[in-house]
Amino acid sequence: MSLVPPPFDPELAAALEMIKDVLSPGLTPEEIDVLRTGPAILMLAELDLTLDGHFEVEDRTVPGPEGEPDISLLICRPAAPELAGVPLPVVYHVHGGGMILGNNRVGVDVPLAWAKELGAVVVSVEYRLAPEHPHPAPVEDVYAGLVWTAEHAAEIGGDPDRIVVAGASAGGGLSAALALLTRDRKGPELIGQVLLCPMLDDRNDTPSSHQMAGLGVWDRTANETGWGALLGEARGGSDVSAYAAPARAEDLSGLPPAFLDVGSAETFRDEVVAYASRLWQAGGVAELHVWPGGFHGFDGSAPQAALSQTARAAQSTWLRRLLGGGI
Repeated sequence: MSLVPPPFDPELAAALEMIKDVLSPGLTPEEIDVLRTGPAILMLAELDLTLDGHFEVEDRTVPGPEGEPDISLLICRPAAPELAGVPLPVVYHVHGGGMILGNNRVGVDVPLAWAKELGAVVVSVEYRLAPEHPHPAPVEDVYAGLVWTAEHAAEIGGDPDRIVVAGASAGGGLSAALALLTRDRKGPELIGQVLLCPMLDDRNDTPSSHQMAGLGVWDRTANETGWGALLGEARGGSDVSAYAAPARAEDLSGLPPAFLDVGSAETFRDEVVAYASRLWQAGGVAELHVWPGGFHGFDGSAPQAALSQTARAAQSTWLRRLLGGGI
């Protein structure tokens, strides 16, 4: 088996060179605390979540899982008077960060851009992080936030029958896990799942994970750190729950339509392709994009690159079709 990595898109390679000191590929457990207090996280407090007044923004504390702490939801509603009283679709956003980093501001600029274009409410959930809070704490928090969102949709201007879950990286993995969990618990029904470069498989042993070792963003070392924090010694073993690692699910039938994308030059490529294939094999609806030369999270790190703009346009187009009943 060849381990020669696929090349990065030239424009993205130049961007990667500029950010390599901030987003190095490897991450060890000893570095978690440093990254949590780093400038990238602190800068999130300065984001204009209103998008120049387009959204009304609220932080709401709601009940967490039974017997567990409350959770925080970031709620962004369109401020346009003509949308008042009109039940709008809801994008329920789950942030990334390898299961170990971040808050409900991380990556929320992406669903806010969709919501501004399509007319939707964004609810971004904050969940407890590993290793302090291993599985099932993160996914149970995400589920509790979805239950609250569905039950209070009218209160926040949303339509409980048009909720889409979306997330990138760890948020994509948790979004896939949420779709499985709410299916099995007969919880709130999702109409779609947007899985952007999702973190799906704790086994960390695909050809792409070996090809990209030490390259790009979030390599095998970082992946082992994230999964190890979430699962401890169970990582890679025979008894890992599908609600932790969705690639472990034996049954992918009965899930909402999925949009999946991933770069060709990233660790998660093969597990994402495999997951999409299994969705089709289970009779499901899925759209898969493998962006040539894309590294992990390239559209967030280099949003002006041509490939990033193409990827973002594909996401919006899919959501527009979904919300218009065309999927």
